[in-house]
Amino acid sequence: MESLRDEEQRCNLMRFFKTGEGDYGEGDEFLGLKVPQTREVAKRMSDLPLEEVPELLVNRFHEVRLCGLLILVRKFESLAKKRMERSEKCMTERDEIVGMYLHYADYANNWDLVDLSAPKIVGHWLMLPTLLGDKQTIMDELAQSNNLWRQRISMVSTWMTSRMGDPSWCLRYAEMHLHHSHDLMHKAVGWMLREMGKQVSMDLLRDFLQRHVHEMSRTTLRYAIEKMTDEERKYWMNYSPS
Repeated sequence: MESLRDEEQRCNLMRFFKTGEGDYGEGDEFLGLKVPQTREVAKRMSDLPLEEVPELLVNRFHEVRLCGLLILVRKFESLAKKRMERSEKCMTERDEIVGMYLHYADYANNWDLVDLSAPKIVGHWLMLPTLLGDKQTIMDELAQSNNLWRQRISMVSTWMTSRMGDPSWCLRYAEMHLHHSHDLMHKAVGWMLREMGKQVSMDLLRDFLQRHVHEMSRTTLRYAIEKMTDEERKYWMNYSPS
């Protein structure tokens, strides 16, 4: 990955991912790789032994951490095929990947690292048999953490649960994070509500809005209603606090 360094791209990425003093990505370092390049490395290295992946997850370079996360995604997906769902061996190996992901979650310390990994690992795991323990307890611990990225994992993971037909996880964590102070969580909540409405039920989305529109940030609301008609978007925005 270091051989693929690109200085111009590195500078662009450092600006884009807010690495300046006081920003949410403060101090992060980049090599200057584009995501398809990192995906290609992860594909080539998908057979890397699981015990070696943490070396990537804690690396100082953003793209190397992403590569480690994408390798975990590939490993998890290979164990989550329909015919493998109830295999105790596959269940144990999936749980090991999820356990590793959660243990190193603090290193998924920017929105892209979370968004490209959490739904396909944690989100998919929520819909599968597990030996790890109570799923809601594990998810609530993420949501109630003081770490922004763990909180975002709890919310963005619900992209997969909604896609697979279960709206309950999205509704639970959207409500839990509704008064979050950070713009990245406002966007995540709205985005996941929009996806829940699209994938499961627009009436469920409308019901959530009916109950919470007066307390939602305008950013969350704008994201949530993005796929509605112009007329309906205007209707909901009129109820939102300025």
